[in-house]
Amino acid sequence: MNDASPLLTLLIVDDEAPARLRLRELLADLAGELPNQVLAEAADGLAALAALSQQRVDVALLDIRMPTMDGIEFARHSSQLADPPAIIFVTAFDAYAIQAFELNAIDYLLKPVRAPRLLAALRKVGGRRPPAPDVLASLSLGARRHLACHERGRLLLIPLGDIIYFRADLKYVAACTREREYLLDESLNHLEDEFRERFIRLHRSVLAAKEAICGFQRNALDDSDAQWQAILRDIPERLPISRRQWPVVRSLLRAARA
Repeated sequence: MNDASPLLTLLIVDDEAPARLRLRELLADLAGELPNQVLAEAADGLAALAALSQQRVDVALLDIRMPTMDGIEFARHSSQLADPPAIIFVTAFDAYAIQAFELNAIDYLLKPVRAPRLLAALRKVGGRRPPAPDVLASLSLGARRHLACHERGRLLLIPLGDIIYFRADLKYVAACTREREYLLDESLNHLEDEFRERFIRLHRSVLAAKEAICGFQRNALDDSDAQWQAILRDIPERLPISRRQWPVVRSLLRAARA
């Protein structure tokens, strides 16, 4: 081993155990030229983020199509960590996606991975910044399944299915579940665009999960902008519906339940 070369630490993320094993074997073969150590493995992005909460690594070798949380979503969340790993995608993705990665300077390896190509990619890791969140968003395979919340130095992940509604205040957006609320570094407009299949705009400051709305009631305050309020399943709070949004909300929900 070349003692002059710093040890490169790695996280391998792939839902197929044989693929993880092959990467481990290739990395062991390359250790004489590039000292490295695999500190953790994971079968999906969610487990990979849990591993990163326990220890940092220099680089993540990352599959793209995985259950629970895909590689693109993992990369988006991990880029928000205080010391995020460099990302190298290891993928059987089609040529069009690979071209997108090239244009945005994202490293990738095509399966089956070859040792010389892996070595060349790893040698480019030093000094490379993780992909920018907006670049990753443009490559996304679909809407995220989790949202991220920074709280007391930790990165918390909120399953999208747990969120009942979003509420915007002057300085933040809160994602509200049955148990608590989480403050997000997101805009309500962006959340509406990304999750319009699941959430509906009730008010300029509120998005609600369509399936959580079980009825409506009139607002007791006649001079309010919100003549109507949404009744939520198993939640005592009532959400305001603006005069402008009321016809849209009523018609969309009627159509969905027809």
